[in-house]
Amino acid sequence: MEIDLVTKEDLQRLRSQLIEDLKNLLNPKIEKTKVWLRSGEVRKILKISPASLQNLRVIGSLKPVKIGGIYYYKNEEIQGLFEN
Repeated sequence: MEIDLVTKEDLQRLRSQLIEDLKNLLNPKIEKTKVWLRSGEVRKILKISPASLQNLRVIGSLKPVKIGGIYYYKNEEIQGLFEN
């Protein structure tokens, strides 16, 4: 039977690690949000169909930028829809 000695230093290291792990669990990590979103991502966020997204463009609620046939929407504009 082997006996391991636990020193005060070992306990202090364990304590520090536990505190660090708890901090990581309790503080949600802030994800970097994209500045520009494609149509599919916007539809998923808003839970709408392609036709509904087109209607939002037509009535001017969303003002996307079209590059090479692909619409890009500002993320802050999408979040603004939730605030209104």
